[in-house]
Amino acid sequence: MSDMSAGKKGSVIFSGFRALGLYSNHLAHVLRFHQKHREFYVLTAVGQCFHTYNVKKLGIVAVSNALPEDISSLAADRMLVYAAYGKLISAFAKNKEVVHTYTGHQADVHLLLPFGDHLISVDKDNVVIIWDVESEDTYLQISYDKASFEVSALMHPSTYLNKILFGSSQGSLQLWNVKSNKLLFTFPGWASAVTVLQQTPAVDVVGVGLASGQIIVHNIRFDETLMKFQQDWGPVTALSFRTDGHPIMASGSPIGHIGLWDLEEKKFVSQMRDAHTTAIAGLTFLQNEPLLITNGADNAIRVWIFDVAGGDGRLLRQRTGHSAPPTKIRHHDQSSLNILSAGQDGTLQSFSTVHERFNKSLGHGTLNKTRAKKKGLTNDTAKLPAITRFAAETSRQSDWDGIIACHRGFLVTTTWNYQKGSIGAHKLEPERFNKNRSLNVHATAVDITSCGNFAVIALSSGHIDVYNMQSGFHRGHYGEDKAHAGAVRGVSVDALNQLTVSVGADRLLKIWRFRSKELLHTHSLPAAPASSLLHRESGMLAIALDDFTIYILDMETRRTVRRFSGHRGQINDMTFSPDGRWLITASMDCTIRTWDLPSGSLVDCFLVDAAAVSLSMSPTGNFLASSHVDGLGIYLWSNNTLCSMVSLRPLPADYEPTVIMLPGTCPSRDTEEEDILDADSSEMDEYISPAQLDEHLITLSLLPDSRWKNLLHLDIIKKKNKPKEPPKLPKAAPFFIPTIPGLVPQFALPSTPSEDQSKIVNLGVLAQKSSFYLQLEKALDNNSYEEPVKLLRELGPSAIETELRALSPDLGGEVRVMESFLKMISSILQSKRDFDLAQAYLALFLKLHLRFIAEQPELMEEAESVSAHLEETWMSMQTLLNQNICLLSYVKSALL
Repeated sequence: MSDMSAGKKGSVIFSGFRALGLYSNHLAHVLRFHQKHREFYVLTAVGQCFHTYNVKKLGIVAVSNALPEDISSLAADRMLVYAAYGKLISAFAKNKEVVHTYTGHQADVHLLLPFGDHLISVDKDNVVIIWDVESEDTYLQISYDKASFEVSALMHPSTYLNKILFGSSQGSLQLWNVKSNKLLFTFPGWASAVTVLQQTPAVDVVGVGLASGQIIVHNIRFDETLMKFQQDWGPVTALSFRTDGHPIMASGSPIGHIGLWDLEEKKFVSQMRDAHTTAIAGLTFLQNEPLLITNGADNAIRVWIFDVAGGDGRLLRQRTGHSAPPTKIRHHDQSSLNILSAGQDGTLQSFSTVHERFNKSLGHGTLNKTRAKKKGLTNDTAKLPAITRFAAETSRQSDWDGIIACHRGFLVTTTWNYQKGSIGAHKLEPERFNKNRSLNVHATAVDITSCGNFAVIALSSGHIDVYNMQSGFHRGHYGEDKAHAGAVRGVSVDALNQLTVSVGADRLLKIWRFRSKELLHTHSLPAAPASSLLHRESGMLAIALDDFTIYILDMETRRTVRRFSGHRGQINDMTFSPDGRWLITASMDCTIRTWDLPSGSLVDCFLVDAAAVSLSMSPTGNFLASSHVDGLGIYLWSNNTLCSMVSLRPLPADYEPTVIMLPGTCPSRDTEEEDILDADSSEMDEYISPAQLDEHLITLSLLPDSRWKNLLHLDIIKKKNKPKEPPKLPKAAPFFIPTIPGLVPQFALPSTPSEDQSKIVNLGVLAQKSSFYLQLEKALDNNSYEEPVKLLRELGPSAIETELRALSPDLGGEVRVMESFLKMISSILQSKRDFDLAQAYLALFLKLHLRFIAEQPELMEEAESVSAHLEETWMSMQTLLNQNICLLSYVKSALL
């Protein structure tokens, strides 16, 4: 099934919105200068797409459309961005859309170099292809013997027309003229693989980085080595030269250090240690500026400024996400703007859903904050492992710490301060284990009360302790000795600090009184619980069991109210919708399922490529956030039910979910194809109300009151609106086309007077029959009154009055047409539609012609018929109204 149909069929409720916290991977960044904006932009690859940031603020400018596979190489020239994936290369325009695709390689492409109107690419089979960018044709193909010259780096030396310098894994270099397809010169090399080739600010001079850690500054014109440097941290991963007047060269290493070398004095100047926690992927000095941009596989882009003569670079700005996959995510406050995320890299970070400038890192967990500051992150021996679970509360976060977290395999739980953006003051550890530290006891679950004053911490030994968040003092424990016989898997406190509920590996659910710590209720579970989640507002407790089923317990009645089964793997996380109506669960079977609690059924299910590890529904209900196995990002899914009518029906037991691509990597969908899919979808159509629900029911017209309510008071309104003085004629009247009076403007057709026309006014012409009059005449013959009613509906109050006056014989009307009008009123009353209009038109008709009707026997006969219809309709309507009023008053007053 295609991605598009998967996107449509895969999930009814959720559609991919975007990814947060993804900045860089192991590929070197690309720097571009925009002539019009006079600004530098940095491009980094992130999986199947690339991001564009401005260097000025490191704000994201664009996210490209996704490619079918992960990007393996990235390059750019003045107009286009080139991305290699598999055996193909795509060219992007405007940092977003694919405009060219180059096919011809038989192996995966790993090197790209834009070169004027051409693009040079190298694949793993050592084939070099030079493409014509516009025509997508192969201009030249060079095949090397892999054993003697395996291409590992390439560059175009400045001012060398049509020349390309190739570096090899064997250590030798070759200079080619790509126009004439000639090998010009071979450099023997330095007996080590070439990893980097970089142009220096001087013409003819090239910087060569080797796998041995050597950096050679070589003059290729005279084949002469000018200087050699040795880097002690392994192969050279990147090279860059300052062009702002300082003869400094920077080199990157596989362990994240950057070396700075003085080219005039030929010596090592200083080192920037731990610029990244992984290898330096890319490293570029800005043209004529003391700024260095670096990126690495630790998901970070950093800008360093050299504002001290001969000194190190100082970190100016950065964009960093998790360098290892997030393990637990939770929305932090009621605004839904911030998501707290704990990663396997040991850090706790906050990601903003609005803008990256609001992101912040709360740092790495440590037992000794001051020592960690002195020694630095890498040398901190008291470093804590990754956070497994945490709880956050905002009500007192400005007074003291509002986050509590437990760490993998650690007994000590830590507090964190969101506002200060750092680890908090307290390390909470029960005293009972002080004498025997060899016990393998660790914290398994935590919760904070809604008031922000107390933390409840559950341990793998079965103990549950309560601590004060302000002072960090121990405030008691549940149970005489232990709360549970086995490890506690989940603990929660209700909204009013009345009850604490815990589930343990002993297959028991226990409800305790929060303050007195006494046990109120014990409930036995059919299998060992894996985790629990309490929705405080509704008092619903979801318990995920080890047999992949989910039980919902109502805290009020203390009974199991729902049981959900269907997952085929361990349930990783659960989250409730804000109204408590849905429970959304993620499992190792790679599905994300939405269960409807009132109906007790599965209403939505979709598959993702990598199993979701954690889920969090925003407090406003607009987004679902998810983090996935081996993924560094947090993915947002928008809730479609807020924007459009989505019919949720229980899914059948044999429902097969389809895979949806993760958001942020979704290509833009074609609207036409979407429309076709909509037509084929099995969803329920939106209900459209018919014009009349039932023939027996009286239906009112949907016309505004102003069109019919004031018909009886028109003379008063006209009197009120009468102008104080007659209108003045303009000196030079403008040209205009005469219009026919009515609500819809219509132009009057010009009448061409004939030559022999008499100048005497003909009264018959003045009393010209209107279209409404003609329709009434016609209706006498065919007895169909739909057309005249339709015409009246379109007229304004004044026009209606004029039409009804014109029915009188005094103004050119006829008795039979007046009779026709009364028949029309009868037909409206019989059809029981437009009831309000029939009353208004009849009232005006009687007001205008009552005396005349009394004098005409045929009109009197028809009027009596109308009166009978009217009375009959009104009686049935009054009966219905009385019944409804009676029922309503009973419902309001009766004690049910």
